Amino acid sequence: MYDAINPFTIAIPDADLDDLKARLALTRWPEAEPVDDWSQGIPLSYVQEVAAYWADGYDWRASEAKLNSFDHFTTEIMGVDIHFIHAPSPHADATPLVMTHGWPGSVVEFLKVIEPLRNPTEHGGDEADAFHVVCPSLPGYGFSGKPTEAGWGVTKIAEAWDQLMARLGYPQYVAQGGDWGAAVTTNIGMLELSGCVGIHTNMPVAGPDPEMMDNLTDLENAALEAFAHYDKWDSGYSKQQSTRPQTLGYGLVDSPVGQLAWVLEKFWAWTDNNGSPEDALTRDELLDNVMLYWLTASGASSARLYWESFSSFASGECTAPTAISSFPKEIIRTSQRWATKRYPNIVYWNELGAGGHFAAFEQPEVFVDEVRAGFAAIRAS
Repeated sequence: MYDAINPFTIAIPDADLDDLKARLALTRWPEAEPVDDWSQGIPLSYVQEVAAYWADGYDWRASEAKLNSFDHFTTEIMGVDIHFIHAPSPHADATPLVMTHGWPGSVVEFLKVIEPLRNPTEHGGDEADAFHVVCPSLPGYGFSGKPTEAGWGVTKIAEAWDQLMARLGYPQYVAQGGDWGAAVTTNIGMLELSGCVGIHTNMPVAGPDPEMMDNLTDLENAALEAFAHYDKWDSGYSKQQSTRPQTLGYGLVDSPVGQLAWVLEKFWAWTDNNGSPEDALTRDELLDNVMLYWLTASGASSARLYWESFSSFASGECTAPTAISSFPKEIIRTSQRWATKRYPNIVYWNELGAGGHFAAFEQPEVFVDEVRAGFAAIRAS
């Protein structure tokens, strides 16, 4: 039935785990990079170390059980099965909240924040801070279905999320996201969907205002430098995924080490770390996230979102009440006055002292505080 919401349990066959180990054992390695840093990409020695642990030390079944400690469901929306975690609050008056991940992330990013958000009285908060939490997997990501027709860009996903929340019995809700989740969340606000009463993002995407270039702040100067670095050294993945995702997908879906390296390099580049992604997240956490790409063969299907929407990532004005948390190691940062050009109804703005692109994953306690404060400001506005 079209509107059916079906319980879903993650249950990876043993044969798939055996296949992963066999492929890892048969990896054909390139030679080592002729530099002693990450400037040519993720170093051979580090990938070999993590791959060896993946094969012989990592316990997927423990991670599977952790994921399954939450209630998972699927429902068909516009012809695609959408997977989501649904964690209703024990507090009846809680605010419905849809949180959206991005690339190269997954719902794994939110596992440490779901409980504090849904049940704040058990985690240092007030009953007024309670949320009914919904965490969908983007189409083509994780356990969601893979679209078989073009057109699943951020606007369509925003419309799908609005339908999802209504189907769950939440005619009004708030939305949160970073990375592609920020684009989807911003589009929810841009579309002025009747169900959404406000948004929060940890990645506001708004370019510099030409009228303000003669009196830049320190943050704005740093943001321009970061963008120049990203454009020159860190954006190749987006060019490939936005132009030829299918070509890339053959390697990612066939080679676990290829998928591992493709994802881990970005966790090195985009987390707040001292030289290793494991300064920000544990090795198991990093592999939990990689597994949601590998086990579901999502290398190509996840990349297609870039082909669908990358050129429109930062376009359009969002008039919804907006809360923004700015983390210092975000890929591309913006100032409040730049952001106001795209988000004219900012009611909460805060610049944090630590954390990077994967805010909920890296800084769960700070992230929870920011979501609570941001939506409290929206409720009061």
